Formats: sequence, structure tokens, C-alpha cells
Amino acid sequence: MAVLAAQKKPLRDHEKHREMDQILDITEDMEKEIENALGPGPQEEILSSRFKLLITRGDIQTLKNGQWLNDEVINFYMNLLVERNENQGYPALHVFSTFFYPKLKHSGYSSVKRWTRGINLFEKELILVPIHQRLHWSLVVIDLRKQSIAYFDSIGQTGKSICETIFQYLQNESKTRRNIELDPLEWKQYSMASEEIPLQMNGSDCGMFTCKYADYIARDQPVTFSQQHMPTFRKRMVWEILHSQLL
Repeated sequence: MAVLAAQKKPLRDHEKHREMDQILDITEDMEKEIENALGPGPQEEILSSRFKLLITRGDIQTLKNGQWLNDEVINFYMNLLVERNENQGYPALHVFSTFFYPKLKHSGYSSVKRWTRGINLFEKELILVPIHQRLHWSLVVIDLRKQSIAYFDSIGQTGKSICETIFQYLQNESKTRRNIELDPLEWKQYSMASEEIPLQMNGSDCGMFTCKYADYIARDQPVTFSQQHMPTFRKRMVWEILHSQLL
């Protein structure tokens, strides 16, 4: 099977999109459930709870087309990625909360030192850090296998200072937890070029792109989606959060 798969011709763009559309099928029953969650009702009504997080109807409704995702939705989804990786044999993954980076940036290492109590970050393969700055979401990917820190931004901005802040955090964490100093020369820090990754074509999907970068990267998959998939991804994410289960 593997040999046959390797001999397949590369898919043309329209074939790739057709294959993606088949993967992204949403059943009628799912559609009804999604519409109900996105429809009218008390904004504070709790629709899902897990990972010590409560997701209200108001939170879920940030997944409507054209809305900006909030911290609660992103943190819940990232926890689903960690659980999926543990259960399905994907790379050992740690994801920091959306509240981690602002705390680190403004208050320094000592303010987040306890966030990894009971966790050895250096036993992980991938660490993801969602970044929220001035109404925009982006993602830092730490690959401990490659000793790299990469910045993914769906409007093509660079994140040199963000990567430097994250490396300094890793340096402090390594010294504190293992008494080992990281060699900066052995670590690559870079921002993904805009031609290397899918970019958003509107002003509202940065949170979705951040979540889907995370999803694909956590599985060591190339990021092959595009803006056109976002409405379906939003619907699927509603269902996934309601059921605490990734499709």
C-alpha cells in the first residue's frame, strides 16, 4: 500500500480542493446542531464544559462567519489537539493558553514559572503558543526535534521579537528545570514567509487560521488549506467543541 501511495501522481490544485471538500463533509444532523448553537438563545447558556473551561452560547457564536474567535474557543480547541495527539500517537504536544504570552511579555519568566509545574517541556516534541496582539491572532511553533522556533501569521507579518521572547523563556525554563543552558547558535528562529503558508483574505479569520495551523502542524502535516475552507472549518469547530471531539 505504501509503495502504491508513493507512486501516485501529485494532485492538481482542483483535485486537492475536491479531496479536501470530501474530507470536510458535514451531515444534515450535524448542520442542525450547529445552526441551533449559532442561533438565538441566552448568551450565558453553557453549551460545553471540559478542560476546566466553560463554553457559552456567546463563546460559540464567535465561530459565526465574520466574527473574531475569543480566548475560550481557542483554548478549548487547543486542548482538543493535545488530547488527540496523546490518543492517536501523533507527536508529543504541549499547548500554552492564550493568556501565557501576554503574561510572559509584560511580567517576565517568574510570572509564568509555575505554569509548567509537573510538566517537562523538554520531553515534548512540539510546543504551540497562540499569540494575541492588537486584535490579531498568530502562532509560535516550537519544534524541539529540530530546535526551531517558527512564527506563523496569516497576514504575513514577521515575529522576530516574539520568537526572541519565546527563546528566552525556553532558556530560563531549561536552566531552572534541568540546569542546562541552551546554545542560541543551535536554535533556528524564523517567521514563515507569506508564500510558504495559507493567508487570510479578510479581516476576521486570523483566529481560525491560528487554530488550523496548529491542527495541521500538530500532526506533522503540510498546511494545505486555504481561505475558502474557513466557513466549513468554523462549522466543524462548533460541532467539535459541542462534542469535545475532533472530527
